[in-house]
Amino acid sequence: MKKTFKHIITFGVVAVGALLLTSAASDPTYKLGKNVEILVNMLRNVSLFYVDEVDADKLTEAAAQGMSRLLDPYTTYLPSESMDDFATMTTGKYGGVGSLIRQKGEWVEFTAPYKDSPADRAGIRPGDRIVEIEGRSAKGMKSAEVSSLLKGDPGSVVKLSVEKFPTSEVKQLKIKRERIAIPGVPYHGMVADSIGYISHTDFTEGCSADLLAAYKELDSLGMKALILDYRGNSGGILQEAVKILSIFLPKGTEVVSTRSPKNPRINETFRTENAPLSLDMPIVVLTNSGTASAAEIVAGALQDTDRAILVGQRTFGKGLVQRTFPLGHSAYAKVTTAKYYLPSGRCVQAIDYAHRNEDGSVASVPDSLISEFKTVAGRRVYDGGGVMPDVVLEPQYVSTFAYVVYGMGHVDDFVNEYCRKHYDALSVVPGEYEFGEEAYGEFLDYMKDKEVAWESEAQRHWKQFKAAAEKERWNKDMAAQIEAIEQNISNDTEENLLLYRTELSDIIEDNIVSRYCYSEGGIRHSLQEDSELRAAIELLQQPDRYRTIITSQDTARK
Repeated sequence: MKKTFKHIITFGVVAVGALLLTSAASDPTYKLGKNVEILVNMLRNVSLFYVDEVDADKLTEAAAQGMSRLLDPYTTYLPSESMDDFATMTTGKYGGVGSLIRQKGEWVEFTAPYKDSPADRAGIRPGDRIVEIEGRSAKGMKSAEVSSLLKGDPGSVVKLSVEKFPTSEVKQLKIKRERIAIPGVPYHGMVADSIGYISHTDFTEGCSADLLAAYKELDSLGMKALILDYRGNSGGILQEAVKILSIFLPKGTEVVSTRSPKNPRINETFRTENAPLSLDMPIVVLTNSGTASAAEIVAGALQDTDRAILVGQRTFGKGLVQRTFPLGHSAYAKVTTAKYYLPSGRCVQAIDYAHRNEDGSVASVPDSLISEFKTVAGRRVYDGGGVMPDVVLEPQYVSTFAYVVYGMGHVDDFVNEYCRKHYDALSVVPGEYEFGEEAYGEFLDYMKDKEVAWESEAQRHWKQFKAAAEKERWNKDMAAQIEAIEQNISNDTEENLLLYRTELSDIIEDNIVSRYCYSEGGIRHSLQEDSELRAAIELLQQPDRYRTIITSQDTARK
C-alpha cells in the first residue's frame, strides 16, 4: 500500500512538472527567453569555432535583418551608421552644403544645388566636379563617401576644389555648412484663373507650415479653388498630416486612428486641433500609385469627409504604423505596431503587401475581400488596398526605355555637353523653353555609340513563348515566322530613341530647365504638359459636376 502511494506521489510530481513545462513552453516570455538563448549560443559558437575568421557585427546585423525579412516590408533593422540618413528622411533636415550629387565615372559632381543654400551662394552649379575635399583627392571616391564628407555640424567649414562647369576652371572654395531643410512644398502657384496649385512631395518635419504658408500666399492672390498634388508623395510623419487636415476641416474632426490588435493600449485617435482656414473652397487632390502613408491619410480623410475630390489613380496602400525602438549602441529597430484607419473606418493597407504590380500599385483584390464603407454624405467607398479616386484617370505613360536611358546617366551627361556647347545662347524660361527637333538631333548623335541595357515587355514574353515552343518541339515548323517576329521586336536603340522621342524630349527639357531655374522651375515647366492637372482644372471649372461628385457619387470598387 505504501509502495503504491509512493508511486502515486512520484507520478503526481512528474505530472505537475510536465504541466509546468507545458505551461512555460506556451508562455510568450519563456519563448522569448528560449529563442534569445539559442541566438546568443549560435553567435558564440560560430564566433569561437567557425573554420575562418568571422565578423560578429556583420553576423548580428544579418540575423536582425533576417528577422525583419520574415515580416512586413517596413519593419527593418537600423544600424548606427544608417541613423543619420534615417533622421534626414524623417525630419527633412541635415547639416551640409545643400545640393544633390551624382557619380560620374571616377568623379562625383553636383547636380542640383538647393536655392539659397550654402552651395548655391558659393556659386556651385549643376555639372561642377568635386576634385578635392579637405585636401584629399576626390578621384575614385563613391558618392556615398563624398556625401558623408560634405555633411557635418552646422557652422563648420568644408574645403573644396571644384572644376567649374562649363569652363573647367578649378576653384578653391570654403563653404560653411548650415542646417539644410529639404522643402516639403517645392512649388506652388496659380495654374488657371483663380485656381491655386500646391506640389507637396513629402511629410517631413515642418512640412505643414510650408503648406500653410503656400496656401496663404495663393489666397492673397485671389485663389477660389485649390489643387493639392500628392502624386509620388511617399508619406512620413503622421502628425504633419493631421496639421494639414486642420487647415481644411472643422476643429475636433476625427481624421485618422491607429489600432493594434495585439497592444490595444497604444491605440490612438487623431483629431484636427486648430480652426480651419477654409471650409468651402473646392479642392481636388491628385493621387497615383506613389501616393502613400501620410499622403494617403490626407487624401483619404478629405474624401471620407466629402471635403475634396480625388483625381488620378488608386494610391499605394501603405496603412501600417511604425515606431522605432533602441537596441543599444546607437542601433534601432523600426517595427510595425499598428494600422491606420480613416474616418469612415476603412484601412488603406493593401491586403496582400507581398504582391504588387510592376509599377508598385496594388494588385487585383477579390471582391470577397473588399468591404464597403460610407463617407459623411453617404457615398460608398471601399478598402482592399489604397484609396480609390473619385475620378479615375489612366496613368500618364512613360516608357521603361526612357526611364532606363535616364537612369543610366545618359540624359545628365548629354545635358552637360549640350549646355556647355550652347551656354551663352540658351534662354531658359519655365513654361516657355522648348527642346526642339534640331536639339533632339544632337541627342541622337550623342547616343550613337551608347549602350542601353533594356528589354521590353514584348521581348520578355517572347522569350517565354520560345522556351515553351522548344520544350514542346513544335518551333521547327515555325522557324520563318519566329525569325520575322524576332526582327520586329528586336531591341534596336536607335529605333527606340525615335519611338520614345516625346518622353525623352520632355525629360531632357525638364532637366535643362531645372539646371537654370532650380527644381521649382522644373516643376513649373513640367506642369505645362500635365494631362492629369488639366483634368483637375477642368473639374474645378465645372461647379455642377464638382457638386454632384462630392455629394452623391460612389467610388469604384477597384
